[in-house]
Amino acid sequence: MIRTLTASTENIDDPAAALDEIRGQLDLNHKLLKNSVGIVACHYEFVLSGTAKVISENLPFDIAGTISSLQAVNNAKGALLFTLMVFTSDDVSFKTAVTPSLKEDPGEKIADTYRAAAADRKEKPSLIFAFASFMLENSGDEYVQVLSEASGGIPCFGTLAVDDTSDFRECYMLYRGEHYLDKMSLILVYGDINPKFYLATISKNKLLDRAALVTSSEGHILKEVNGRPVVEYFEDMGLAKAVETSYDMTSLPFMLDYGDGTPPVSKVFISLNEQKHAICAGAMPEGSTMYMGVFDKNDVIFTSGNLIKQALREMANPSVIIGYSCISRSMTLGSDIFAEIDCVLKEIGPKVPVFLAYSGGEMCPTQINPQAAINRFHNNTFILCVF
Repeated sequence: MIRTLTASTENIDDPAAALDEIRGQLDLNHKLLKNSVGIVACHYEFVLSGTAKVISENLPFDIAGTISSLQAVNNAKGALLFTLMVFTSDDVSFKTAVTPSLKEDPGEKIADTYRAAAADRKEKPSLIFAFASFMLENSGDEYVQVLSEASGGIPCFGTLAVDDTSDFRECYMLYRGEHYLDKMSLILVYGDINPKFYLATISKNKLLDRAALVTSSEGHILKEVNGRPVVEYFEDMGLAKAVETSYDMTSLPFMLDYGDGTPPVSKVFISLNEQKHAICAGAMPEGSTMYMGVFDKNDVIFTSGNLIKQALREMANPSVIIGYSCISRSMTLGSDIFAEIDCVLKEIGPKVPVFLAYSGGEMCPTQINPQAAINRFHNNTFILCVF
């Protein structure tokens, strides 16, 4: 059994007051069990002020997570907010780890870090939480693939950091009071839990009826579509000017069908490089079929609300709901930035502990079978972990 606690504070510039507020909401003297770990999401100002460090270093368990542009728990939501979810249990245990810098050989370092963390346990984890900095030069798909291979297909759920700056310069991963722009942290969960995973992207009726084949790519660099340069594909779609800025493309996600029987996954365009190739926020495998969608505010709210309803129908009396939503979904909301969060909180109600944050890329299984989870990296997606 896992007991779940949540807390939040808006005290950015007063670390002592923020720590007191978090401690008071958690009531650790009466509620903390044998094994505990924390997941955090907060605005980067909490890092710059030192408040995130003070909170993390003065709580009796490891804390890992990321910077986020918006976050929420049951009784609080905001941009300038520090949110914390604590798992505590007598029979479920937790192991945390952090990688070296991922600027070189990221796959090898992630695999080595996982293996070292898991080496002292005979049993396999039931779940891996993963948190990483947003790095334009790396692919989140590689992160997920490596974790899946190293762990033997353990379900992996997590996020890349995202901030509200124009160039994403403060996208820190947070671990044990420190902050990093080039590392990943892991929480391995051991014990009898049965997490369920849900995800929502774009409604099927929002997909354009013009399938295209990815014919040349390199990781997250899309070079050719239907045997022609990708810029010509954008021109055919009437997007020659839109691709000049990533903001104009946030409402036009790509849905990729890998052709292997797994559900399609969503990817988003970031920018064109000097070679006029498209830099995307996830891998664009050659041979996959690509559909472009047209996303809007109403569909964000509709798909997220439906996902929560589905999860609550299928999971009777859940003990926790953790959700990450892609920053591209937030951009589609325009000035009504809390519309998706408000919808989700309303559907869940006050009784189930909930933790929500926006994401620079989402890690979530699309399928779980008796052999292994099929973990995927997503963009423009709202993901849930429920248990």
